[in-house]
Amino acid sequence: MSFDLLITKIKELRNPTVAGLDPDFDKIPEFLKSEAVAEYGESLEAAAEALYKFNTGLIDALCDIVPAVKIQCAYYEKYGWQGMRTLSRTIKYAKSKGMFVITDGKRNDIGSTMEAYAAAHLGTVNINASETEPFGADALTVNGYLGKDGIAPLIKICRENDKGIFVLVKTSNPSSGELQDKKLESGMTVYEYMGELCEKWGEELPGKFGYNGVGAVVGATYPEQLSELRRKLPHTFFLVPGYGAQGGGAKDVAGAFDKDGLGAVINASRSIMYAYKKQVCAEEDYALAARREAIRMRDDILANI
Repeated sequence: MSFDLLITKIKELRNPTVAGLDPDFDKIPEFLKSEAVAEYGESLEAAAEALYKFNTGLIDALCDIVPAVKIQCAYYEKYGWQGMRTLSRTIKYAKSKGMFVITDGKRNDIGSTMEAYAAAHLGTVNINASETEPFGADALTVNGYLGKDGIAPLIKICRENDKGIFVLVKTSNPSSGELQDKKLESGMTVYEYMGELCEKWGEELPGKFGYNGVGAVVGATYPEQLSELRRKLPHTFFLVPGYGAQGGGAKDVAGAFDKDGLGAVINASRSIMYAYKKQVCAEEDYALAARREAIRMRDDILANI
């Protein structure tokens, strides 16, 4: 099961974190932008190439200390098919460096459409007699609000290709409670019920460490709910956004972990990617700055587990 690979990497590196690769052309170092524009002009090709070089620099600096990367599709779709090519190239490069790759796409649909999403991001497609992997991530974030019809095609692909999914349960954004905190007739909240569904759906994808292949996205910005869900969902692995730039800290995420210090992976994106700005160092040292921040984050979290 795919999350067995992630948990193994976490144990090897003693680091339960994931670095988000959500780069924006306007925010990356100027020297990378200038080099790309000089070669490709002020074009989508230039933006896509600059993002790829930015990403590979980060991956090279992080791959021996951070077990995984989370790649948000929107930051690549923004730059057209050229950006999506960079998404594909980034996934392949990260995997070549031994990193577990989560594609943050929050996909959701039913039937053949969901099957197509699943094949694109986690599976394979046939071109006549040839079978090929379009993107090849290890896991995908999904929205579960269409129920089992939107999850079943993913579970099939995950079983066949040893992949995993993370279902939105209690998200880190301020307005998440407008829907997710609403009470059902049973007295449960919507997010509690969605968590229970993750446990049920995950029974079809058992893992050797006790965590199933259907994980949950639970935000660091809601520490009480995070701890509550850890107690109620013993077989559901958590992807925890909201650490760092969104305001979540090490003490907030401590409740995501089980008694063995497993059960969750904590994401930080901007605070790692753009650490060189906060550290006020040369932009050419952006990757080293990211490494320093990733180490600081790791040590901060481990000290509070």
